[in-house]
Formats: sequence, structure tokens, C-alpha cells
Amino acid sequence: MNEGTTMESIMGRMLDRIPNDLDKREGSIIYDALAPAAAELAQLYIELDLQLRFAYGTTSSGEYLALRTADYGVDRQLASPSRREGLFFGRGDEPLDVPIGSRYSAEDLIYVVREKMGSGVFVLECETPGAAGNTYYGPLLPVDYVNGLDRAELGDVLVPGEDDESDEALRARYLHRVRNPSSGGNAADYRDWAMSVAGVGGAKVYPLWDGPGTVKVVIVDSDKRPASPTLVAETAGQIETKRPIGAAVTVVSASAAPITVTSTVVLAAGYTLQAVTDAFAAALETHFRSIAFSASYVSIAGIGVLLLSVPGVLDYTGLTLNGGTGNVALDDEEIPTLAGAELGV
Repeated sequence: MNEGTTMESIMGRMLDRIPNDLDKREGSIIYDALAPAAAELAQLYIELDLQLRFAYGTTSSGEYLALRTADYGVDRQLASPSRREGLFFGRGDEPLDVPIGSRYSAEDLIYVVREKMGSGVFVLECETPGAAGNTYYGPLLPVDYVNGLDRAELGDVLVPGEDDESDEALRARYLHRVRNPSSGGNAADYRDWAMSVAGVGGAKVYPLWDGPGTVKVVIVDSDKRPASPTLVAETAGQIETKRPIGAAVTVVSASAAPITVTSTVVLAAGYTLQAVTDAFAAALETHFRSIAFSASYVSIAGIGVLLLSVPGVLDYTGLTLNGGTGNVALDDEEIPTLAGAELGV
């Protein structure tokens, strides 16, 4: 807004106020006296522009965005710990029950046993909040001696750990709140209640899905994958504390729609088929997360554009999705997941 208000323009206006019979050329006493003030005023206008941007949810960032969204009850979600499945075995690979609260290390992280799921199967929580607790799979080492323990493994992610909520995610929740005002248990309320649960990355709400007074909420986790039973139960519990009296709420996970992509490619010099396939698979994973809950089909044309954007791919032929040459339709409760990326030359 004040882009044109520079030191030079301010200096020009100030000098215009000085009578012409006085020396106001560059290097004169008057010029040198006014120059520092003009520089400070130009900096002030820059700061005013920044403050103006911080005042609006669409342009604000950082702590100023959090202050803006808090006015509408939308607080930045802080980092949350990953909750994982832990498998414990004694001699002869017999399932072993371990003490609640016992601690186990995996690389640089510590996981604590929180609750029992079954014989030798427990919920573990990472002591370090954030997404770092989601990535490791494999052996666990007890921090303290556990009687009878022969082997321990870290298994599936039950509730993904999340880093501090990004500005983009916070802004999206804020804009949804102000553009879809809540009203005594409407669909916007149910979505907001579901999205407030750590680990939930998306939600769809179906009012009256099974008759009057019924509401169905379909969720995915923060990686835009089908939610675990643990995350579904936590979301249902959160909504249960918020819902209007008399509402029958059902919370379920989105179902996976496996997509297998095959094609023949022309490689650029210096690239290997395996490296290109790995890069393509990673790009597909990112693309499928970006369209989860927002697209009604997987576009074969879009996949073709994505394939051409992979470094090392000059051209392709014979592109198929699940063996066909057309788009793959998605049901309302389905999200695309990568079943395989198979490239040939």
C-alpha cells in the first residue's frame, strides 16, 4: 500500500517545503539534516505495511496469525506425540505383558508404555512431541531391565505425532470457521470438533445419514491416510463431549482406494529406472495426499503431467491407472492410496 513512499519521495516532499533561496542541494546542511529523518520515516512506512498485513487472517503469519485466529476460538495446535503399537515377546516368541510406564529407546527417541491393547501388544507414546516419532519401525531396547523380555518391536502408527501447526493449516481452519459459522451443532461444528483432535488431518460430515438425529463423521489422519481405530475412538470421544443432546454420532475412518500406476518411460541420460521410479512414487504419495477428501476421482491426465515433471523422464507411453486408461472414480468416503508405481523402459 505504501510501496511508493520511499526515502527519495519523502526527501523530495520535505525539500519542497524549504524556500528555493536556501541551499538544499545534496551535501548541503539542510539536505544532510533532513536525510536521516527521511530514512527513518521510510522505514516506518515499511513497518506500517507489515502491520497492515498482520491484521488480516489471509495475509498474517506467525504469532500475529495465532493472535488473530484466537479471537475466533481457533488456537494453534502445538506439537503432539506419536502413539504407536508396541509388540513384546518373551522366550520362544511368546507374547509378554510389560509394565505400564516402562520406557524403551529407538534411535534417539524414547517411547513409554501407556495402555494395553492385547496380550503382548501395548500403546506406546513418544516422549518427544512431533512427527519424528512416526518414522521409525523396528527393534526397541528397554531403558530399564524388564523381567522376561526377550524382544520388543515398534509397530504401526496409531495416532500420528504432529509438529506445531503450520501457518497454512492454522489459516485454513480459521477461514473455515469464519466462512462457515457454527450454529448449535451444524455440520461446520462437527468438522471443527473433529479437526481439533491431534492427529486428524481431514473430516467430512454427513448430517441425517441414517435418519433424523444421526450424524456421520469420516476422518483421515494427519498424513491423509485412513485413521487408526485408536484415532477414530479419540475423535468420537471428543465429539461426544461437544454434540447437542439427542444426536447419534458415528465416527469412521475413510477407506483406502488403492491405485496402481504403470507406464513406459523414456529416460534422460544419467538417470536410472529405479531412481526415477522412486521419485515418481514419492510424487504420487504427495499428490494423493493433496487431493484426499477434495477430489471425486484420480485424473489420469493429472498423473501424466506429474510423471513428466519427475526429473529424468523425457516422455512416456502406455500410462494406466489400475490397469485402465481412464480416470479412477472415488466414493465419498474413499481416499486414494498408492498401491504401486511400476515403470518400464
